[in-house]
Amino acid sequence: MPALPPSVPPTPVDHRAVVAALRAAGCVFAEDEARLLLAAAGTPAELAVMVERRTAGFPLEQVVGWAEFRGLRIAVDPGVFVPRRRTEFLAGEAARLARPGAVVVDLCCGSGAVGAALAAEVERPRLYAADIDPAAVACARRNLAAAGGEVHQGDLYEPLPARLRGRVDILVANAPYVPTDAVGLLPPEARDHEPLTALDGGPDGLDILRRVVARAPDWLAPGGHLLFETGERQAPAAVEAVTRAGLRARVAVSEEWHATVIVGTAAARSV
Repeated sequence: MPALPPSVPPTPVDHRAVVAALRAAGCVFAEDEARLLLAAAGTPAELAVMVERRTAGFPLEQVVGWAEFRGLRIAVDPGVFVPRRRTEFLAGEAARLARPGAVVVDLCCGSGAVGAALAAEVERPRLYAADIDPAAVACARRNLAAAGGEVHQGDLYEPLPARLRGRVDILVANAPYVPTDAVGLLPPEARDHEPLTALDGGPDGLDILRRVVARAPDWLAPGGHLLFETGERQAPAAVEAVTRAGLRARVAVSEEWHATVIVGTAAARSV
């Protein structure tokens, strides 16, 4: 959920009415969400539309048009995958490994949240991003414009400039990893209002990630790093795929965010 702005001055009557509508729709954080909706709406008519969309099950971030991610306000358009707070751990691990001037690729970028975070935390990065979904690409271009990021549309590595082969220092892939049979168990706001391509990772959830891993050595620079998020139970199979691709594998876990990140590192250039 987006963080609350520092000061929101809703009228009590409006606030109570919005809270009541949200509670009736089953919103657990109705008070906080009401403040965000009231802050985002420019007119009573806009507020009515926003409340209607939220109570119909649309993700709050899509309704207000943004999500907080590592202290940044990331634009989130309707139909675009909402960046998860646990993915902040992935971005943090990537930022820790990146050197100044690093070539950074945000694959399966969605809104571009991870790329935007790296642009803010890494000194002078050369940033590229790609996604197969045109709505996500349009959104990411807005979020990465200030950082000078290039955003390309296509399947995984396919749209990336050929000149990046063998030159990528940090390759982050927030690819889908939900097993197909589990997609129907996701909250309705995810399965009904986010693209299936951003959720469904195939029978065991690792189909897309295996494709990412298999081609990563072609794109990584010597000593470059591939990072991606998985479920805790998927980590052993993901590590096996990384090792089979010739990368050195490491698992990073955050209990705070309930997040598991696999790091694959290419061999450094011999001297």
